[in-house]
Amino acid sequence: MNPGDTAWVLGCTALVLLMTPGLAFFYGGLVRERHVINTIQMSFIALAVGALVWAILGYSLAFASGSSWIGGLGYAFLAGVGTAPNPDYGATVPHAAFMSFQMMFAIITPALISGALVGRMKFTTYVAFIAAWSLLVYAPLAHWVWGPGGWIAELGALDFAGGTVVHVSSGVSALVAAWILGPRVLPNDRSDRKPKGTETPHNIPFVVLGAALLWFGWFGFNAGSSLAADGIAAVALTTTMLAGAASTVTWMLIELVRKGVPTATGCSIAAVVGLVAVTPAAGFVSPMSAIAIGAIASTVCYAAVQISARWHLDDTLDVFACHGIGGIVGALLTGVFASTAIHPGGADGLLRGNAALVGVQLVAVLGAAAFAAAGTAVILVALRSLMGLRTSVDTESRGTTAAEHSEAPYVLVRMTVARENGHDNGLERTNGSPAKTTTLLRSEPIR
Repeated sequence: MNPGDTAWVLGCTALVLLMTPGLAFFYGGLVRERHVINTIQMSFIALAVGALVWAILGYSLAFASGSSWIGGLGYAFLAGVGTAPNPDYGATVPHAAFMSFQMMFAIITPALISGALVGRMKFTTYVAFIAAWSLLVYAPLAHWVWGPGGWIAELGALDFAGGTVVHVSSGVSALVAAWILGPRVLPNDRSDRKPKGTETPHNIPFVVLGAALLWFGWFGFNAGSSLAADGIAAVALTTTMLAGAASTVTWMLIELVRKGVPTATGCSIAAVVGLVAVTPAAGFVSPMSAIAIGAIASTVCYAAVQISARWHLDDTLDVFACHGIGGIVGALLTGVFASTAIHPGGADGLLRGNAALVGVQLVAVLGAAAFAAAGTAVILVALRSLMGLRTSVDTESRGTTAAEHSEAPYVLVRMTVARENGHDNGLERTNGSPAKTTTLLRSEPIR
């Protein structure tokens, strides 16, 4: 056991955990005010539910020896997961450290789906959904790609940190969930003339903060997947930074051409898109290849977001257009740019004369997408019969924050302000004559 590797993995585990609160702020800022607490809580509850499900059964189904499709019960209730290293999963770090690191992936993946469900899914049903989805969809996919004898691993597909396992699966599942749930009714939101599948951001600083926390945590997500403080980790950290940067600049330039101004919301979304796309490739490609991946993914996902606004499907926060499409693009481009000069344990891609790797990556993407779509549909149809899926029209109109949680994120404070010559001079003019007053409403956080 190597103390440096162990410290690295433990630190990266904490970084990946931070990504889920980051996602909560990112999604929370993108939605309308009346849904913000519900949206944040959908991510936050995943920290608790996901951890318990993973420890009891999920880790065993993903990483214990079994078949090529699913792991066994050898690690159920964390039996045999202790301080000694497991040679199959990080030979220089404690088995418990590897399990905890993977736990953070299992937590954030179902939370990503929540962006497609904003404002119209019962919270209790959502909790049951992420628990079932973690066991029935995520754990088998993780076994296919990373577990012993998994069929995608045996096929030779590359997924350094979860482009297929995390982003393709969550993006496709979000699309299926949006289709089964149906569009929002939005009886009070017709006047903003927004396409039905879009949400009006109520707090752009939240969006930027969330994206920044995600970017920071993503270093643990990608570089930590080397499971050692080594050169591969250094490459993965570098490619993560550059792909996010290239995606952000590309999106900004597109906005400048199409809108004339760059938006903070657009740049925040772009950063996440670039990070999503480089995830499967991070430890297999060069820094310059990562720049290309970020720029290509940003262009494709920008187009996907524009197209999704015209869909009848209500994927509220464009989870499929950003995470699903971004994950697919990244997985396929891994097959183009991968190089054994970067990672001897990987494979050469198209640009190094191995076109077959692109085909292998495509098979992995299609297999993961089909399984995630079918599993999500089965779970949601079952929960619709058992618990019901949709909130009521009244709940959607009032807001899920108040109806589902009996809370409010802000309190309105009424102020009367006197105006004189364009300036606020208090409630009375200095010459004693009556003041012209304006009544304002200001939102303040509840203390």
